[in-house]
Amino acid sequence: MRGLRKIEPYIPGDQPKFSKMIKINTNENAYPPSPKVKEALLNFDASQLRLYSSLDNYNLTSALGKRLKVDSDWITTANGSDDILALAFQSFFNSSDPIIFPDLTYGFYSVWCELFNIPYLELPLNDQFEFDFDKIPEKIGGIVLANPNAPTGLYKPVDQIEQILKKYHDVVVIVDEAYIEFGGQSMLPLLSKYDNLYITRTFSKDAALAGLRVGYGIGNPKLTGVIQAIKNSYNPYAVDSISEALAIAATEDYEYYQKINGEIAKTRDWFIIELNKLGFNTLPSLTNFVLTTHPQQSAEAIFNHLKKHQVFVRFFPNKERISNYLRISIGTKKEMTTVIDLLKAFMAENNGGTK
Repeated sequence: MRGLRKIEPYIPGDQPKFSKMIKINTNENAYPPSPKVKEALLNFDASQLRLYSSLDNYNLTSALGKRLKVDSDWITTANGSDDILALAFQSFFNSSDPIIFPDLTYGFYSVWCELFNIPYLELPLNDQFEFDFDKIPEKIGGIVLANPNAPTGLYKPVDQIEQILKKYHDVVVIVDEAYIEFGGQSMLPLLSKYDNLYITRTFSKDAALAGLRVGYGIGNPKLTGVIQAIKNSYNPYAVDSISEALAIAATEDYEYYQKINGEIAKTRDWFIIELNKLGFNTLPSLTNFVLTTHPQQSAEAIFNHLKKHQVFVRFFPNKERISNYLRISIGTKKEMTTVIDLLKAFMAENNGGTK
């Protein structure tokens, strides 16, 4: 039939539903949300649901502005960071020049480019899976950088990104900070200095609210004005009343999240050491996951071994450069100890095995 759009969609990780399993394949937080979130849910006034939710989510943007030390007028809320990123792509990339992002990064970037007819160029990461900024062409339509990156977990220091903001001052640079609370320094302090910087974040990872779907973007009034105009052109009521109330509760209990995310980071560092003891080569992650490979063992075999024991990790058989890697989200210390024990058993059974 004529006129139908053809597009390769983003493929998310599996969502198994076993009662007893270790689900570490989609980078969800290992711990439950703040108790204040549960309290807010129990106390939510259901009579509010007969009314439309707030157009600007003022109460949420105010809470975020207070915590992040940013003017609340610079914040736009949306249904998860996927929503705010899709809005940003439509708002900021309206040029015939290609936007730039790595060949190994969040898979939705290329999907949005195809969907919105945005020209793009995927620059190959180097052999250490690092993004070489010197490879970026002179004439571009924008830059998108997940920092820390997914699925590698690698982080670019602020001063290096600042050089990009200076060099490409006439195009928007989106910095996707979905994982910034697990390590690294945020670009937030540079927002008032560079009017081409736009930051996106989510409550799904560090706030343990993946089931809520709340995200937000932060940028100066010029960028925010464009993105809100696009948002209001098709769905002004993005974040619903319940989600806003729970997100506010999470925002106001930052101390709780610093504690659990610090625990995740500590478990991650321990897990990397244990993997290396087993002969794995693991990238130095600053996220709540690691990307790892074993030089003598097949990633597929390890994946199937863990799956047999109802431990679910992410395997990328169709991505050539990481087809023998596994991305493993960081669960609780108890869960990750179980994973290490299963990997020890696999290595003992397959000593001397080959890919």
